[in-house]
Amino acid sequence: MFIGVDVGGTNTDAVLMDGSRLVGAAKLPTTADVTSGIVNTVTELLKQNPARGQVAAVMVGTTHFTNALLERRHLSPTAVIRLSLPATQLLPPLVDWPAELRDAIGGVTRMVGGGHEFDGREISPLDRAALRQAARDIVKDGIRAVAVSGVFSPVDPSHETEAAALIREESPGLRVCLSHENGRMGLLERENAAVLNACLGDVALRTVQGIEEALTELGINATLFMSQNDGTLMDAEFAARFPVLTISSGPTNSMRGAAWLSGITDGIVVDVGGTSTDVGALVKGFPRESAVAVNLAGVRTNFRIPDMVSIALGGGTVVQPGPWRIGPESVGYRLTHEALVFGGQTLTATDLAVAAGRAELGDPRLVAGLTPSLVARGMAEIQERVETAIDSVKLSQDAAPVVLVGGGSILLGDTLAGASRVLRPENAGVANAIGAAIAHVGGQVERVYSLEAGNRAEAIADCSAAAVGRAAAAGADPSTIEVVDVEEVPLTYLPSNVTRVRVKAVGNLATPS
Repeated sequence: MFIGVDVGGTNTDAVLMDGSRLVGAAKLPTTADVTSGIVNTVTELLKQNPARGQVAAVMVGTTHFTNALLERRHLSPTAVIRLSLPATQLLPPLVDWPAELRDAIGGVTRMVGGGHEFDGREISPLDRAALRQAARDIVKDGIRAVAVSGVFSPVDPSHETEAAALIREESPGLRVCLSHENGRMGLLERENAAVLNACLGDVALRTVQGIEEALTELGINATLFMSQNDGTLMDAEFAARFPVLTISSGPTNSMRGAAWLSGITDGIVVDVGGTSTDVGALVKGFPRESAVAVNLAGVRTNFRIPDMVSIALGGGTVVQPGPWRIGPESVGYRLTHEALVFGGQTLTATDLAVAAGRAELGDPRLVAGLTPSLVARGMAEIQERVETAIDSVKLSQDAAPVVLVGGGSILLGDTLAGASRVLRPENAGVANAIGAAIAHVGGQVERVYSLEAGNRAEAIADCSAAAVGRAAAAGADPSTIEVVDVEEVPLTYLPSNVTRVRVKAVGNLATPS
């Protein structure tokens, strides 16, 4: 049996899966510290079916790391060492970071000689002496983590790898993150992803240890896995090394769960929560990945992340009758205390849905005084906003199947503009936790190759082997790993028939025998 958990801004959901069969589900408000909310929900789940000894693994999708970045709290003092001189001096590390986030991690940067050209030639030899000095200096500044980025390191990571060994030798207590393991092509975006990963190190260790200890207290002797933002899993050790890969895992879990519940592998998923609505496209049962740089907490990155449109609209969204406004404020996990139907004093989108007859929650008599015109206006605007978001993620004007999931899906009707059909699968309210529980373990690698000699097959094989190795390192059963996606993009602005190759491999979860 597997337990899947997903932490949202309003609710924390948990499900118990026996193979492909849903055995139990629980939904409780998210807590301020997140971890206790996970414990509360899993405890409620086990009351329904006390199968602690039969649980082989627990899969968790959490907002811990996203919250840490947004709140600028509990981040590790982090330095950036770029291997690039004499190149790239015009745009130094952290040049595009919000000032408050840069200050929160210390803002320490160093640039030393090193890096490569697109074809693997050195820009300059690695300046080992300067690198050792930089490692000594940043420790004196109170730095606990360092991100190392080299120009075109996905082509040749040797300078980054050697730099990491030198830094650990000079300053053994530093956590070292390498950019070629975190991001794709594009120096600044890849570097930024590595820095975000590095500064989340302390939060990752505390989070993983806290959840593992909580599971032990609950009597669950099972392996912990964390959800990645590409719809796959990674084990706790891997998650502690790469916490940045969990960001946006919540919407991804919902999309995977929606595909599993509905049987739709290509279509649109609308996940309506208590605070926000996420709309994305399914391609072969997995979320379509963004092809452009993504801003996280104001920082431009280019690591894998779902191509989603998020709008500030959910069951807890505050409605103001005069002057008229819906959101962006939300009562969030306080919905059951503050919404009118639950005896509160705040008019929310949930109140409108109950008044419109779309849901049976709380006490409908408490919203009987809302005027029909106000209710109709609110429901029409909510529907229009979601329909606009659906159009934003579609790649053509053709109608597509739309799957509604999430507890807030009561806000929407059974017909939507741009939808060939609207599906509301059973257990859609816990699709996010189901998506976590059914996820495969994956690995993804992107590299640049010169195909001048016509060695395309060798390039794909090399990249595929690296992706398979990463999936195994993340916790996949090696005997089940297969390559599910290969993408080749010729870089026409470079000579020598240079091509970017990206490979994704997935496998079944490796569990103790």
